[in-house]
Amino acid sequence: MDRRKFMNTGVAVGAAAMGLTAVAQAAEEKPLTILGIACSPRQGKTTATSVKVALDAAAKVHSSIKTELIDLGALTFSGFNGSGQFPEDDFFKVVLPKLRDPEVGALIIGSPVYFRNMSSLCAAFLERLSELRKPRLLLADKVVGALSVGGYRHGGQELVIQQIQTGMLCHETVIVGGKPGAHQGATLWNSQGDDIMKDEFGIATARQLGTRVAEAVL
Repeated sequence: MDRRKFMNTGVAVGAAAMGLTAVAQAAEEKPLTILGIACSPRQGKTTATSVKVALDAAAKVHSSIKTELIDLGALTFSGFNGSGQFPEDDFFKVVLPKLRDPEVGALIIGSPVYFRNMSSLCAAFLERLSELRKPRLLLADKVVGALSVGGYRHGGQELVIQQIQTGMLCHETVIVGGKPGAHQGATLWNSQGDDIMKDEFGIATARQLGTRVAEAVL
């Protein structure tokens, strides 16, 4: 290796090391919260469990990462109504304050598959995020990962993930998939009477998604 190439390589390695050190220091200084949004009307069922699996994997990446699950099945709110004016419903009272927390660095959004589409609750959630676009994009540059639970192994999960990702691009978020096995997002199959943990492949993709979201937010 000639002297110039050696020096350039040394500079690159040194810069990378400094970058990693800076990331670690920033993580130590400021807690980072990853919110999991379960967009199923069935509170505490397969979608909520899957999102929680992803959050648990994310929390293991670094001690500074905090996670919180928001199960929309426990809440009552509507989607966009045409006027842009909304009542002080559960979305306004419960969800918005959490999304506006400056410590939130990422979202993991999960939806069941209904007729190869996201749930109406997920659509309502995405529509109501319009309140975070004014006066500026409050979700810009936050990391977003998506997962979906279907009644068939190939039941439209990736279509739903794409729908969620497309909606979140309107907020200038940073869209990530998972690691190998979950490059677009996590896909789970509810084939065992709501015991989603029996879908070992799907659960692995949820963990891969959570890990990737955590690495990206750091």
